[in-house]
Amino acid sequence: MTAVYLTIDTEYAFHLPGAGGPGTREANFARSIACEAPGGAVGIFHQMDVLDRHGLKGVFFVDPMPALVWGVQAIADMVGPIVARGHDVQLHCHTEWLALAPDDKLAAGRTGRNIRAFPLAVQQRILAFARDTLIAAGAPPPVAFRAGNYGANDDTLRALAHLGIAYDTSHCPAFTGADADCAISLGPQDRQPRSHLGVVKVPTGSIAGFAGRQRHAQLTALSLRELVAALRHARDEGVASLTLVSHSFELLSRDRRRSNRLVARRFERFCAALAAMPGVQSATYATNPPRVGAPAATQVILPHHPLRTGARIVEQALGNALYSRRLRPAA
Repeated sequence: MTAVYLTIDTEYAFHLPGAGGPGTREANFARSIACEAPGGAVGIFHQMDVLDRHGLKGVFFVDPMPALVWGVQAIADMVGPIVARGHDVQLHCHTEWLALAPDDKLAAGRTGRNIRAFPLAVQQRILAFARDTLIAAGAPPPVAFRAGNYGANDDTLRALAHLGIAYDTSHCPAFTGADADCAISLGPQDRQPRSHLGVVKVPTGSIAGFAGRQRHAQLTALSLRELVAALRHARDEGVASLTLVSHSFELLSRDRRRSNRLVARRFERFCAALAAMPGVQSATYATNPPRVGAPAATQVILPHHPLRTGARIVEQALGNALYSRRLRPAA
């Protein structure tokens, strides 16, 4: 069986589109977590409805850092429903929220977009706060972590190991190099779980793209055809696990005011395909964590196919035309 980790970064928006700050908690929750829209909400409650309908489990990486501004209840409102419905809650962290903390004792007033911007001792304090806040909000003790923006470094892994968090999934093989947010000492060839600096590194999935590049396995980055082909290829190649990425707000338009019907339909159809495909199963860190493969092995990824890529580019152009533009306010 190929274990498929359907991971959903669940987070309030530090900067809502078109706003200069986080806004009220209620408005932020409506647009970033519940994702209310004409015709029905498409956030985590809808995503769990789809997962439940197809007998799948999701891994929700929840960001507790907004508790610095709004308190633990803001996090409990995300965690509670996920735990109640039997899905997995793990740890996410966007350090941008430190800039809004009224009394920042974690970083002594220091701020940064990515956790890698902080020295090891500060990273340990930030992650300890995030872990403890997630537990206080009703989550089981987390065993896995993903950095906001994938913006971790080797010190992040050392901090996680110090705190007893065994898995990190901040390495995206499609995003490496000097301009990448992630600064972990792994490269694009590191595409399967491996032990690294005291934790198990679980790379996010990818497929082969143009000119030897990779395309990350995110719901909005690949077409349904590519997602299903990647899933089938992983199964046929005997790949032990595959991690796919989405967000709590990913089924909305860019301005977070309308449902993105193309992406919502893609999510529904992919879940149906996963549930129906022999030899694959959805998995969680709580019940079936990723296994470390052979030390020198490289996960075989779906080869590039020009027709699949071309079809996706056409579909994305249509989606951008329909859902990336900002609507003019009513007169």
